[in-house]
Amino acid sequence: MLATIEPRRLSGTVPAIASKSVAHRMIIAAALSSSTTHVICNTTCEDIDATVRCLAALGARIEKTDDGFEVHPIAKSIELGILKAFQGATLDCGESGSTLRFMLPVACALGADATFIGSERLGQRPLSPLDDELVAAGCGIEREDGFPLRTSGRIRPGRFTLPGTVSSQYITGLLLAAPLLPGACEIEVVGRIESRPYINITLQVLKQFGIEVRVDRGVAANGIDEVTRFCTKDRSYRSPGEVRVEGDWSNAAFWLCAGALGTDPIEVAGVSLTSAQGDRNVLAALSRFGARTRRSADSAIVQPDQLHAFSMSAQDIPDLVPVIAAVASCCEGTTVIRDCARLRIKESDRLATTASELNALGAQVDIDRDSLVIHGVGRLRGGVVDAHNDHRIAMMAAIAAIRCEGTVTIRGAQAVQKSYPQFFDHYRLLGGQVELTEA
Repeated sequence: MLATIEPRRLSGTVPAIASKSVAHRMIIAAALSSSTTHVICNTTCEDIDATVRCLAALGARIEKTDDGFEVHPIAKSIELGILKAFQGATLDCGESGSTLRFMLPVACALGADATFIGSERLGQRPLSPLDDELVAAGCGIEREDGFPLRTSGRIRPGRFTLPGTVSSQYITGLLLAAPLLPGACEIEVVGRIESRPYINITLQVLKQFGIEVRVDRGVAANGIDEVTRFCTKDRSYRSPGEVRVEGDWSNAAFWLCAGALGTDPIEVAGVSLTSAQGDRNVLAALSRFGARTRRSADSAIVQPDQLHAFSMSAQDIPDLVPVIAAVASCCEGTTVIRDCARLRIKESDRLATTASELNALGAQVDIDRDSLVIHGVGRLRGGVVDAHNDHRIAMMAAIAAIRCEGTVTIRGAQAVQKSYPQFFDHYRLLGGQVELTEA
């Protein structure tokens, strides 16, 4: 699909969609729980649907409702004798890295001899050392290049050790699996944890479902590295009856950055200022750039001002890098975004694609090892960009169009379906002019 965008002023209010990060965790916890849970979730997307599909393959019955999902857990299916695919289940993860990295440990904890499939790009993304830890704990994993990936056997409770530099999704996957095991578990993470706010979301959801996780911090045996231990007792998931998925800061960030780049304020309604989501730090970043921000209990507003460059780390907010880079491209001065190594293994190599597609619009973005160096140019010229099957690159280009002199054409614009199917509808809601056509 092609998206053709004519530069227009954006202004007004847009509703936040449901947090994909929270929804994954809540729906999984509900499916592993003791009884039915109503998950209030005002929107869905391809990634959330992938998690629902995988849980259904394991025997959960998940019904779509007007305001979310009614989740009848796997345990209930076993009890009623209607579990048809627990052994030999095929779990189609689509393009969702979260789904694969969460569901793999869960399937191994259930002892579900399962086959995982998904997109070619997802099959190329790393799983080590998560799969090594699962094998060491007693599960068999067969995988050549990419998919299919097959599991057999059941992991034992005990200690799992990961370096802090790996994806936080590995840690979340083990935390979600631990309550399914007949004994206490300890997940030991050595070194500073990447994307720690995502683990905080996991701990918050587990607590809602009756799982308390003790977090201990110390120093490794070498006397240098820090160690974080997440300890769970032998305790099962308990349904709270009803839970609500909060608004998504990762996608709200695109509109808030649009407010910084444009001429009028933009408000995102339905986001929590006390959220555990790390991407709410987009407001702090935009304030550092010089944009004016306003906050209320359930909304955020950004309006433009003179923008100046600054340097920042992306260690805890990797998903913000593309759209923050778009803002930096129109600032006065040179912005450096450090600690971007993990962006190379996203839906695309986001270090490369952020730089190449912003440069295609007239920006001046360089890659220096694991950093982006962005020389502000004030305004961009417009042009043709390729989304590289990456939702955040497609949305980045649409937001950058605000500061373009000419038309912006996005090839592969359908990538937004992965996390934000309503993106172009909301773009028009704010006054944008978008034409969508088949490529």
